[in-house]
Amino acid sequence: MPAQNGDYKGTTRGFKRSGALLGARIRKVSESRGFAVSRVLTHWPEIAGADLAKISRPVKISYGRQGLGATLTVLTTGPQAPMLDMQKETLRERVNAAYGYNAISRIHITQTAPTGFAEGQVSFAHRNTGDKVTPPDPETLRHASQLAEPVADAGLRAALETLGRNVLSKTKR
Repeated sequence: MPAQNGDYKGTTRGFKRSGALLGARIRKVSESRGFAVSRVLTHWPEIAGADLAKISRPVKISYGRQGLGATLTVLTTGPQAPMLDMQKETLRERVNAAYGYNAISRIHITQTAPTGFAEGQVSFAHRNTGDKVTPPDPETLRHASQLAEPVADAGLRAALETLGRNVLSKTKR
């Protein structure tokens, strides 16, 4: 709503979005590693693609003395390095598409162990590893259905049944 003096007052009442609070820090860290566009770091799965993002992480961008394009250093585990090496040109094209121009001319692959090194650890724990989910046993399904049965609204009942099924099957694991 406009204030009395014509200035616009926001409706956030002093609150800020979390992205606004962290934006300056992310930009500072990204620029120290050569990332002029921090989107390469924050949206790596979208830029590299799900298959390449599962096996790699961007580490830094270094610029040569001649200024003829930059080198993107990508971290991966040892067994995945040959697979990533075969996809370097595709990855370079995708990163350059994120920049909007031909910023990256080379990709350097650095191998590391998945655990054990303090500086070069690659964590793939938050990624979907493609593990197949085993369906819950019939007893769990029946119990979850019984618990949600008294709810009159069909949508809410289905949601509660799904929640109950997930909770009950997790406690059995």
